[in-house]
Amino acid sequence: MRLATLVLVLLISLLLACSAAEPVDAPVEAEGLPAAALAPETEPEPTAAAERRAAPEFALANLDGDLVRSDELRGKIVVLDFWATWCPPCEFQVPELNAFRESHASEPDVVVLGVSVDVEGPEVVGEWVTQKDVQYDVLVGGEELARRFGALGFPTLYVLAPDGTIEMEHVGLIEVADLESLVTRLRSGS
Repeated sequence: MRLATLVLVLLISLLLACSAAEPVDAPVEAEGLPAAALAPETEPEPTAAAERRAAPEFALANLDGDLVRSDELRGKIVVLDFWATWCPPCEFQVPELNAFRESHASEPDVVVLGVSVDVEGPEVVGEWVTQKDVQYDVLVGGEELARRFGALGFPTLYVLAPDGTIEMEHVGLIEVADLESLVTRLRSGS
């Protein structure tokens, strides 16, 4: 019972830490916790077609300095993950997105992008990306774009349909199986 209470307190602390607009001075240690322990209990649901809205336009540089423009992503299913280096749960999202990206590496119609909201710049972000073995493209953004999308905390993930509308918004951690299910649904048109 005491362990369950401790885990619950830790989870709440982590979520509150990653909802802050600024990095916390002393981040909560999350090492050793499996991603499933931080995952939400309910499966993410796609947005009903009548409720979908157009994703905000953006043009952001990746860590190589190449510009990635949202209008160039039309016709593709885009997984867009807003995260920060100072957000402990964001670290647990990396292996899930790496696995999803790997399973779709040969499919040009599926793109995985991480958008850093850090203000320290590409050097700090690049170092974190290398340390955490991020295998998908990372864009150097900021909180302004995250807020335009509607993100209130991090990580927040959006799946964009090929027509550029937001198919799904998910706050917190998401598992590969949930992303796979959504991609299958988008491809089938249901």
